[in-house]
Amino acid sequence: MNRKNSEYLYEKAKTLIPGGVNSPVRAFKSVNDTPFYVKRAEDAFLIDEDGNRYLDYVMSWGAIILGHAHMGVLEEVRQAILSGTTFGACHRYEIELAERIREAFPSIEMVRLTSSGTEATMSAIRLARGYTSKENIIKFKGCYHGHVDALLVKAGSGLATFGIPDSKGIISDYASHTHIADFNHIESVYRIIENDKNIACVIVEPIMGNMGVILPDMPFLKQLEALCKENNIILIFDEVITGFRVTYGGAQHLFGIKPDITCLGKIIGGGFPIGAFGGRADIMNNLAPIGDVYQAGTLSGNPVAVRAGIYVLDYLKAHPSIYTEMDDFLTILEKEVINLAHIHKIPYKINKITGMWTGFFTDKDIRNYEDASKSDKFMYERFFKLMLHEGIFFAPSPFEASFLSLKHKGDELNHTLKSFDRVFRDLKRS
Repeated sequence: MNRKNSEYLYEKAKTLIPGGVNSPVRAFKSVNDTPFYVKRAEDAFLIDEDGNRYLDYVMSWGAIILGHAHMGVLEEVRQAILSGTTFGACHRYEIELAERIREAFPSIEMVRLTSSGTEATMSAIRLARGYTSKENIIKFKGCYHGHVDALLVKAGSGLATFGIPDSKGIISDYASHTHIADFNHIESVYRIIENDKNIACVIVEPIMGNMGVILPDMPFLKQLEALCKENNIILIFDEVITGFRVTYGGAQHLFGIKPDITCLGKIIGGGFPIGAFGGRADIMNNLAPIGDVYQAGTLSGNPVAVRAGIYVLDYLKAHPSIYTEMDDFLTILEKEVINLAHIHKIPYKINKITGMWTGFFTDKDIRNYEDASKSDKFMYERFFKLMLHEGIFFAPSPFEASFLSLKHKGDELNHTLKSFDRVFRDLKRS
């Protein structure tokens, strides 16, 4: 596969942009490759600067659900731009998007728009601290909530210890307010709370998507919800990925949980930068300008992003069969791929839920960070490169989710299964 133009652009980018990329995983460093450069996108495909066509299972990291360059979205955006690209002032579409989010999430009584998921999680944590007058937080090993200082931490020497910085530039004192617990292990949360009465909030991805897809054990989230209520701790669901992807609304619908605050992003912007956080009115009313917790953003509620998001949410609500179709796609894919793995004697497990999935090179079930970290990263590197040669783009990291769209249909499924057959055969030989 010729990628000469992409290689030229990457070398030029490295002289202008740190590492040549504006988000680290795009550098393909974890798979020891160099990135291709997208020229355009359509339906379920990306086309690069060399004319190569890739079946896309990244879908802008979950933000695209109707397919690339969906004509309805494009027309809505065209109409929005004709009225102006940004106002720095109030407009009615902010209200319309807020109404749709509140209708879809019974746990959300009020919502504040931001420009990214990172802004949403950062602001939600600040709000939880302001509301409770407590300082410390709990997150789960392997959950990613954006590049917020307090959240870029890893586990210390024990389950109930504070985190230490996972990035230079984060002061230890700031990170020391973050405890690390284990996903799907409620005892790790109990232990932290028993030893620290200064916990403002617990933040969690109800379905992990940033260590690959990892589903919660059935009692885990219910136990977490009850534990937070008993101890007056704010429960924050990070549904930036899962919101409107796993069902209309989010994962909290599937599991019957009512978090105090929910963070959203990706799909609610229809392919444009956006974020949001919302929850109980008595909590949200602590935000400025009526409360003492400050949060602001010049481009928050950008009219183009908001109108694109409204179109997508309305489309999803009017076409609930999309979720059934994605679920059917993944059911067939899992069955056939696992069968191919057995035939070729490749250790492979799939974790999936409607609209998102991850394949792990292991023969063990994946229930948490430790399980995922033991999967074969070298095998994934070879898999990634072989699939790219087949014209299929998976995430350039073994610890990410793959995503479907409305445009992933029968032809795309057949292409994927034939490629898995050839790639597994090649992996077995190497």
